Amino acid sequence: MAKSPKSSAPEPTVFLDAEGQVLRELPDFARDTKVLVALYSMMVKTRVFDAKAIALQRTGQLGTYASSLGQEAIGVGVASAMSEADVFLPSFREHGGQLWRGVTMEELFLYWGGDERGNDYAGPRQDFPVCIPVASQFPQAAGAALALAHRKGRGVAVAIGGDGATSKGDFYEALNLIGAWTLPAVFVINNNQWAISMPRNEQTRASTLAQKAIAAGLPGEVVDGNDVIAVREATTRALEQARAGRGGTLIECLSYRLSDHTTADDASRYREEAEVSRHWKAEPLVRIRAHLTAEHGWSKEHEEELLRDSRAETEAAAKRYLAMSPQPARAMFDFLYSNAPPDILALAGEMGDD
Repeated sequence: MAKSPKSSAPEPTVFLDAEGQVLRELPDFARDTKVLVALYSMMVKTRVFDAKAIALQRTGQLGTYASSLGQEAIGVGVASAMSEADVFLPSFREHGGQLWRGVTMEELFLYWGGDERGNDYAGPRQDFPVCIPVASQFPQAAGAALALAHRKGRGVAVAIGGDGATSKGDFYEALNLIGAWTLPAVFVINNNQWAISMPRNEQTRASTLAQKAIAAGLPGEVVDGNDVIAVREATTRALEQARAGRGGTLIECLSYRLSDHTTADDASRYREEAEVSRHWKAEPLVRIRAHLTAEHGWSKEHEEELLRDSRAETEAAAKRYLAMSPQPARAMFDFLYSNAPPDILALAGEMGDD
């Protein structure tokens, strides 16, 4: 096998190290205690939601579920930089980003329970639903960006995908399009090192995934995806560039998938426990909590209250989800046609409300 060409991968942008120590001058928002507490609170809430979703799946009350464990800083960091005018196109791990944008826990439970009503968001009506087919959200994001450009507003299409998505043709085609047409889009890669059982170093000889932007004539940047400050700061700059009419950006966020790929996976078959244990030491909640404690007066009492409130909110949402009556079988046709053919209408009528 040919060896990868030698190249010097750039050091990722990082503001807080694994112990929460400040490594460089913080952006203005990261000096605001309320902003940092809001970011951390949503990351904690996301992790509590995540644990409940897995528990529901294990007891047969939810479908196959993709955990965001260890990757909370990416979804939250990206979404917190966005405006209401923007359009969010998540993959299947951006639970924290969706919650920040206004999707409710109940809606997320419904979606992962196989109920399409979970995609009928009460909050961000323009945001796209969870994308399961890998990388297919990127061409959709390019289309959304084209629509936003024609509207001549300030909206930007923001899509997130995993490292595996960058090995798909959909990703390259969309990246080329937003570069060629100078479209207002930000593509974010959650490089959690594993595309199911395929490790990052076997997917590509590129020293970084961010450098794939070069072929599209776009800027690419690598950030520490466990540092929510770094994720939000890079996303903010990318959004400002897009709003100014200077086109898109590709951001690679380095993280690690601490969980199985989904609840249908057993990651112990293809990776060592020592590797996972090593990455637990750099997980995102620990560093921001340490920084809040050292610099912003975060206390044990604050932490206990946050956990108590997050668990209460999650349990209440789960109860509402479990109490909902299932959709009738005919609901499968509700959004399939703009004008349903007569035979379909007749079939739906025969199904009734059961």
